[in-house]
Amino acid sequence: MFEVVSKSPDDTAAIGEKLGRIISTGTIICLYGDLGAGKTLFVKNLAKGLGITEEVTSPTFNIMNVYDGKLPLYHFDLYRLEQEQELDDIGFFDYVEEPDGIIVIEWADKFGECLPDDYISLTIEHVEESPLERRLIFDVRGSVYTKLFQEVEGLCRF
Repeated sequence: MFEVVSKSPDDTAAIGEKLGRIISTGTIICLYGDLGAGKTLFVKNLAKGLGITEEVTSPTFNIMNVYDGKLPLYHFDLYRLEQEQELDDIGFFDYVEEPDGIIVIEWADKFGECLPDDYISLTIEHVEESPLERRLIFDVRGSVYTKLFQEVEGLCRF
């Protein structure tokens, strides 16, 4: 686990974009954080790093958005879901069990027991002393993303 303090939305955006440039097919990122923490900002810039030019928006009402870039990006938002059955209804398991692109899951903690064994966890927290700063806490679950995780730690150094 490691953490970095982003001094501004631009810093958070830069981390997302850098990650988008190095990420590989099949990577799953689970995002955690309060409303307004910067999860969608991070995903928008991850998409930019993937070469996605269309507007990236939070899929709160759609539950999932798909974007095409150098790799497809499947952006889930589980905030509005209440029951595990709803994950089946939207095909969630089909995407995460054999991903052919990048999977990003906002509000992943709602169905923690349904997540795959391997993923990168990113928690974005407000820093009380400064309204623009965010604490980004990266962790890795399982062993699949260990090398990528080390690369992410290196790119987060400003």
